[in-house]
Amino acid sequence: MKMSQLAGRRLKEDPKDAKTVSHKYLVRGGYIRPVSAGIYSLLPIAKRIISKIEAIIREEMNAVDGQEVLMPVVLPADLWQESGRYDTVGAELLRFKDRNGKAMILGMTHEEAVVHLIRTEISSYKQLPVMVYQIQTKYRDEARPRAGLIRVREFTMKDAYSFHTDQASLDEYYKRVHAAYEKIYRRVGLTHVVSILSNSGMMGGSVSHEFMLLADCGEDSIFLSPDGKSYKANREVAVSDLKFEKKGEELPLEKIHTPGKKTIEEVADFLGVKADQTGKAVFYSDPEGKLIFAMIRGDFEVNETKLKNVLGISEMNFANDEQIRAAGAVPGYASPLGLDPARIRLVVDKSAANTSNLVVGANEADYHYRNFNFGRDLDAKDVLVTDIACVREGDPCPVTGEPLVFRHGIEIGNIFQLGTKYSKPMNCSYLDKDGKSQYMVMGCYGIGVGRTMASVIEDSHDDYGPIWPMSVAPWQVHVCALTPQKDGVGEAASKLVAELEALGVEVLYDDRGEKAGSMFSDADLIGIPFRVIVSPKSLAGGAAEFRLRSSRDTELIPLETAAAELARRVKSELEKYR
Repeated sequence: MKMSQLAGRRLKEDPKDAKTVSHKYLVRGGYIRPVSAGIYSLLPIAKRIISKIEAIIREEMNAVDGQEVLMPVVLPADLWQESGRYDTVGAELLRFKDRNGKAMILGMTHEEAVVHLIRTEISSYKQLPVMVYQIQTKYRDEARPRAGLIRVREFTMKDAYSFHTDQASLDEYYKRVHAAYEKIYRRVGLTHVVSILSNSGMMGGSVSHEFMLLADCGEDSIFLSPDGKSYKANREVAVSDLKFEKKGEELPLEKIHTPGKKTIEEVADFLGVKADQTGKAVFYSDPEGKLIFAMIRGDFEVNETKLKNVLGISEMNFANDEQIRAAGAVPGYASPLGLDPARIRLVVDKSAANTSNLVVGANEADYHYRNFNFGRDLDAKDVLVTDIACVREGDPCPVTGEPLVFRHGIEIGNIFQLGTKYSKPMNCSYLDKDGKSQYMVMGCYGIGVGRTMASVIEDSHDDYGPIWPMSVAPWQVHVCALTPQKDGVGEAASKLVAELEALGVEVLYDDRGEKAGSMFSDADLIGIPFRVIVSPKSLAGGAAEFRLRSSRDTELIPLETAAAELARRVKSELEKYR
């Protein structure tokens, strides 16, 4: 491919809205162009990379007995109504009506579609297990798209779905896919990927893992054991080994005047106590409008995912002052004391339940209580006591006991054990060996393809542009002809390109005759692993100048053997990603 004919141009300035390295380089390097917020066109360079990532994904999905299918992007709403998700998923699901008035959606995920497909094609235990996958466009009406291809509205995803006769079969297959994902990320050249326990979210199911690229620009919060291996969990589900136990004598409950002091900080400063000697009240409302009262020690924050999980709800919102007062509590001065448990859903974190003599609200404006003790001052039978706290950096690891390490990450893949969440309501069943109907047990496995490309840049770049691994690089060798009109440079470079291509090497040939600085700046933004420079100086010695994109060191390679030597090095480099 000649640079003079390559569609797309390199830009000198970073786009104004770009905050991440990948967003900057993808736009500046001529990989992507915005069409609307969170919607991009892929230019030829990006399409070549994407195609290579998809090829690796296909190879590894086929290796775990996957069968490729293709399902529609536009789906009838009644499939999602059948599963129960149509009314529970928020505005990110794009709903519309066709010309006949039929309710439709744009698929953001394809559980319903694949269940509809499999229930028409699989009927016997003899056909199970089976896994089908697709690489397909998705649409998620993201409220705040950001970071280029990291968080978009339209995207390409590989989504796979497995169907089993029982949980044991799913457990075994889940491990195989987990290993396949690890291989995929190694083959595309990602070096800082961890698999972590995660929350299933709207997907449902009992077990899920996210594959995270550790990166400072990531939106996800991860807690790791110091060795990075013993314990790995998303903030949403992370736990610690903190022990709480009541210490000292339980002192008498004492009502005290705290005029205008509402926040934990204000009350603690006014009374001369630490935050860990206070109890915090946080109010939410569930989908039915019932008040949720979460009580936690003042030095912790409520983990809303944990709270939703223990209550078995998918959504909740912060309660307003009117809802709080209607339950008998006073905003800013609330506690469970004196409240009717029939009017609220009360959840107390272990930190508050197992700490002595806390300062809590008195449910009266300008007043608090000292020396609240759970179990003595509040009947435990009306309360759910559990872990609803956010883990903090430095809290003891639940596996090793060492201080937990906090990192940011980019979610680049996820796998779920769905069980019968979709097969049961949608009646996706099979006949077992006794002729009895059983619901299929499902697994689900996703990889964001465009996000993976962006993540490779986040993981492998310098101050000048991306450094593509050979396995996914748009081309393998970049031949740069300096002053191609002089001293036979153009002819020698063209001959080298032809020889390389005859040996099966993918070549980008910069034949434009640009100045060296501009040529090399563009080459850095394109990030091809091997670069060969043909110039009057190198030709005078019968050689070409060779360098790696990842290094500033150069060496001279004799032109007469350059093609064979470069082909050998390309092959050797590719072997690292098998």
